[in-house]
Amino acid sequence: MEINFDYNSTRPKLILAEYGRNVQNMVDYICTLPSKEERNRHAQVVIDMMGFLNPHLRDVADFKHKLWDHLYIISDFKIDVDSPYPVPEKGSIRHKPEMLNYPQHRIRYKHYGHTIERMIERAKMMRDPEKKQNMTLSIANFMKMAYLTWNKDSVEDEAIIADLRELSDGELQLPADVVLTKLDFKTPPPGSRTKGGSSIPQNGNGKNKKQPQKKKKKH
Repeated sequence: MEINFDYNSTRPKLILAEYGRNVQNMVDYICTLPSKEERNRHAQVVIDMMGFLNPHLRDVADFKHKLWDHLYIISDFKIDVDSPYPVPEKGSIRHKPEMLNYPQHRIRYKHYGHTIERMIERAKMMRDPEKKQNMTLSIANFMKMAYLTWNKDSVEDEAIIADLRELSDGELQLPADVVLTKLDFKTPPPGSRTKGGSSIPQNGNGKNKKQPQKKKKKH
């Protein structure tokens, strides 16, 4: 005697798995009914059952409309019933998103990033010489921070200034003796707060003050 087992892997794929196989079978059965009056009556029963199986939909605005939309989706838009709501279009339900346009520009120095190039272009358009020079210095400091982020070794300021000169086509220049700021996010700056929320007292030289030790009482 040959026994044929019915596995889920051999069954048709569920269109909306959250409603289960029984709802799928009932909707498929409604599609085969010849009378529209009979299809409408059975469809209303299935709608009530779908709402009972998914009570969380009651918190959704106009949940009845969503249930009828799901009924059409489960039937693959083959069911012919009188819905109290507009019938959804198949193309709008399975609309594919548009492809994203990924950046195609070439970055000359990837460890600096594309943002540096945009900052340089903006600085080159500045008319005020003082603001332009301040912007140039800020860009150089940012470049040094970006360099040390991706390269653990130290870098000379002259190398950063040379890269800035090259990226700006010679328009943004700094004096050779300029000292760039080394941004270190591991060490809190003077006067900042620690993780616990308490401030770190500083003396005039920027060094931590030594807290006086309490004298032990002699018994």
